[in-house]
Amino acid sequence: MVVGRADLHAHTTASDGTMSPAAVVARAKAAGLAAVAITDHDTMAGVEEAIAEGQKIGIIVVPGIELSTVADGRDIHILAYYANGQDEVWQERLAGLRTTRGRRNEMIVNRLVELGVSISMQEVEQIAAEQAGASSGKGKTIGRPHIAELLIRKGVVATMSEAFDRYLAEGGAAYVNPPRLHPFEAIEWIREAGGTSSIAHPGLYNRDDLVEQLISKGIQGIEVYHSDHGPEEEERYRQIAERHGLIMTGGSDFHGERQGEVFHGELGSRTVDAAVLEQLKPDSE
Repeated sequence: MVVGRADLHAHTTASDGTMSPAAVVARAKAAGLAAVAITDHDTMAGVEEAIAEGQKIGIIVVPGIELSTVADGRDIHILAYYANGQDEVWQERLAGLRTTRGRRNEMIVNRLVELGVSISMQEVEQIAAEQAGASSGKGKTIGRPHIAELLIRKGVVATMSEAFDRYLAEGGAAYVNPPRLHPFEAIEWIREAGGTSSIAHPGLYNRDDLVEQLISKGIQGIEVYHSDHGPEEEERYRQIAERHGLIMTGGSDFHGERQGEVFHGELGSRTVDAAVLEQLKPDSE
């Protein structure tokens, strides 16, 4: 059994983080963590590099992913751990999610242009490529933080927070949410790929009725500890997890730094006992 703390929610340049998979793992090691999960949006492209770095410096890397789903018009994210990255059906499904994500990015950019903002998808792609560098390669994803970065560079907004509040978050002037995978279906995809599922940051949704529905559909865990959860949310979801016998996961949702801001929290700022990895691993391991 692993001894120490684990941060089970971190992003890299394979999606919308600003640090390479190897750099995130090195940062986790420097933070004194025993384990870190790489959970990029709709891709596992950074996992291989992260695992190699973990083996080199002596820290466990949990292969993970954060699936983008929509229920009742609201973004719901589902974390998956230890899914079989070599499963062809799983990879085809993830490619489909990335196609939908790309379509959403284009819709956001078009909306911004309609609002009088001089911006193009090519510029967004250039920022994503610049930040990814040589890391991640095939299968990386582009997300709203890349668009926010461009808005800052163009002087449209001053900070990431302003970019999301004014334009990109739910209720923002350029927010769009096309039909996407339903979280119930995501749970099945994860199960079929041999992984373990957990509801990401449920405190952000204000939909505990949906949390209960996800539990009834077979979700295996709840992200009790998250950078955007306060003590009340942590206690509420801890009780729900205990009542239903679910795995309690937690993590910082680290995305690196943009314009001097760390999103959502510093790596290692939200953790769980690394012993939880035994609960997350498939029975075959």
